[in-house]
Amino acid sequence: MALDGGQWEPRASSRCVPIPSHMALCQGLGYGSMRLPNLLGHESPGEAVQQSASWLPLLARQCHPHARIFLCSLFAPVCLDRVISPCRSLCESVRDSCAPIMNCYGYPWPRILQCDQFPKDHLMCISSVSQTNSTSTGRWAIPQASCKDCELQETTSPKELLEIFCRSDFVVKLRLTRLNSSSSAVARFSLGSRLEVLKHGPLLGGEMRGRLSLWLERDATCVGNLSRHHPDGGTFLVTGTVTGNRLLVNKAYGWSKRDRNLTNAARKWKRHRCRG
Repeated sequence: MALDGGQWEPRASSRCVPIPSHMALCQGLGYGSMRLPNLLGHESPGEAVQQSASWLPLLARQCHPHARIFLCSLFAPVCLDRVISPCRSLCESVRDSCAPIMNCYGYPWPRILQCDQFPKDHLMCISSVSQTNSTSTGRWAIPQASCKDCELQETTSPKELLEIFCRSDFVVKLRLTRLNSSSSAVARFSLGSRLEVLKHGPLLGGEMRGRLSLWLERDATCVGNLSRHHPDGGTFLVTGTVTGNRLLVNKAYGWSKRDRNLTNAARKWKRHRCRG
């Protein structure tokens, strides 16, 4: 596809196809068909699905509220008369929020997504979807994801732990069990049969297992952090926030009955009153 005045012109061979149901990155965006080749040069749905899946762990870290919109405008561009690219400002905003999280795990912002290739906002392109998260400078409010998110924490005093519980949307004690052999390059885990939900926040009690299963499937970075010192799985107390139908695990603690601070905090939580 050729760039012409800020727009990619479709090649004669371009076509519209349904977005595959297993293309998890680009589900629920309000349109069901994508143009191929896409803006990254992928020729087939299978290639687009395979390449897009590598971005799911980054989305799970919720580094920018419109990272999905930006990525899907490239992987699964909507079928219109013209192929509309993301605006340069959207690319820069997503890059500035998400690249630091990528760098935590040794992945630089890819050259294929350099923002100066995209048109400025005064041209026809995909800019911000909503201004509700913008600041007075026009920059997006950056979610509180960081390099330290979802690392196993050292427990502190029960009082400090209870304050962390108060600041979190949810607090859950769960067990992870490894599904494949320890020699496999990528570890896969399942949730144990029993969840102890200390705080469910805006979620209904019965929703927690489904949301945690989605987190387990998509947030490979977080699960990898938890399993680094527990390669076969283990029991953890996790806390985090809820955004829409997604959970973001911010803090995690290895559960042990010998950890008096953690067990005391969990026991006191039922009658603890949060300040403010």
